[in-house]
Amino acid sequence: MSKIIINFWLDCLLLILFMVLSWASAVVQLVFPPGPLADGYTIWKWNYVEWRQFQFVVLCLFAAAVILHVMLHWAWICGVIAMKIGPKKKMPDDGFRTIYGVAALIVLLNLLGIGYAAALLSIRGPG
Repeated sequence: MSKIIINFWLDCLLLILFMVLSWASAVVQLVFPPGPLADGYTIWKWNYVEWRQFQFVVLCLFAAAVILHVMLHWAWICGVIAMKIGPKKKMPDDGFRTIYGVAALIVLLNLLGIGYAAALLSIRGPG
């Protein structure tokens, strides 16, 4: 199978997952009453907690597909980052482009981790 066909089907999958995630998020956020008030309500035999779990599973599938998409375009991503951050005189070689790409990925993952840690450290129990 050619890389073009793989990218096409992956993009189709990303679109479908994004639409399902958007729809599930709207159901959880707009159709159900807010959190504790949703107790006892169901849509198609799924309660609020089951809809939230479905939303999270779709989010995880979407994230995995995005990661696969980034992996398939890794050389291009590294090249763009290297051209924007690195020396402007000439195109860096493959090694430096990879270093720039990995450094950008590390920064993004650290920002995500810092946000998660901040939420984890800030949670307070009732009362």
